[in-house]
Amino acid sequence: MSEPGVRTTEAAEPRRPGYVQSLDRGLAVIRAFDADHPRLTLTEVAGRAGLTRAAAWRFLHTLVDLGYVAVEGRVFSLRPRVLELGYAYLSSMSLAEIARVHLERLASLVDESSSMSVLDGTDIVYVVRVPARRIMSVDLGVGARLPAFATSMGRVLLAALPDDALEEHVGDLEPLTRRTTTDLAALRQELAVVRRQGWALVDGELEEGLRSVAAPVTDRSGRVVAAVNISTAASRGSVASVTEDLLPHLLRAAREISADLAQRQ
Repeated sequence: MSEPGVRTTEAAEPRRPGYVQSLDRGLAVIRAFDADHPRLTLTEVAGRAGLTRAAAWRFLHTLVDLGYVAVEGRVFSLRPRVLELGYAYLSSMSLAEIARVHLERLASLVDESSSMSVLDGTDIVYVVRVPARRIMSVDLGVGARLPAFATSMGRVLLAALPDDALEEHVGDLEPLTRRTTTDLAALRQELAVVRRQGWALVDGELEEGLRSVAAPVTDRSGRVVAAVNISTAASRGSVASVTEDLLPHLLRAAREISADLAQRQ
């Protein structure tokens, strides 16, 4: 019997025509390694992959010859070249597809809605939306637009612009709630804070009772190409709880999306 979570190659499900068992077994050897098992002996690989020792030996030494596995004495480990297998997948994905995987995990983890948007003129445009609950009067979906100056994602994107390009992307600073920042000088000061700290929090400026925190997504060169956020009802906690409980998870997701995007480019 294999360990929990380790896929054996002896599964009884029907196979599609053209199924190649040796490829399945070779991939099982790679999957035997993980964060908790970065270095394994032949016997351990065989057990975790559901193979005989003889079969595991053949696959391991083939992977060693191909540069995907390193061997030191009786211990095997993956080599960086194995990342090429994931890179082929990432390179075929769009930014939204890459982000959705992380944002779905993020929304599930914090039990709040999460989104990604890009800047288009004076608006942000939603390219990914993972709702955890309905917290806005507006039903947002992919393609929805909101004024950039009054949103957390918008402020992250505006903060990345050159100073002389800001005014063409803010438009008329019309009040949306009693909290909305409508003074350009005050907005510039807020964007300077966002630029310095690397994230933005907006509390009730877009809609009363709505609070959101956003972080930038960057490409390989470090250029901000999108923003991701977590949005929550103000009744679910204080501003401090957003920065203490939600922000660390958001920043990690933004870094992971940026890293995946860099691999794709």
